[in-house]
Amino acid sequence: MDPATPAAPATPLTAQPLRDRPGARLSGSCDLDSRPALGAALGFVTGIPGPVVHLDLSAVVFLDTAAVAALVGVAAALNGQGRRLLLHDPPHSLRKVVEMFPDECAALEVAA
Repeated sequence: MDPATPAAPATPLTAQPLRDRPGARLSGSCDLDSRPALGAALGFVTGIPGPVVHLDLSAVVFLDTAAVAALVGVAAALNGQGRRLLLHDPPHSLRKVVEMFPDECAALEVAA
C-alpha cells in the first residue's frame, strides 16, 4: 500500500440474533474502536438461554487479541455454568491467535 494512501476505515461491528438457533451473528471488525460494541454483543450472548450458544463469525473481518480474550472470557463463563459457546466460521485472525496461544484459548470451541 502506498504510504500516501490513507488506510480504509475499519468496518463497524454489528450483532444480530440468529433466527435458526440460540445465538448471534457478528459482522465487521473487532478492534480497539469496536470494543464497546463487542462488549455489548457479548453481554447479549451470555444472556441467551440454553446449553449451547452459537456465535456466527462468518462476517467478521478481523478480531484483535483483546477481542479474542473477550471471547475466551465469555466461553469460560458459560463453561462455568455448564454451558457452551460454539463459534462458527471464525476469521483467520482468530485462528492465528489460537495457534499462538493454545493454552490461553483452550476454552474456545469451534464448530466443525
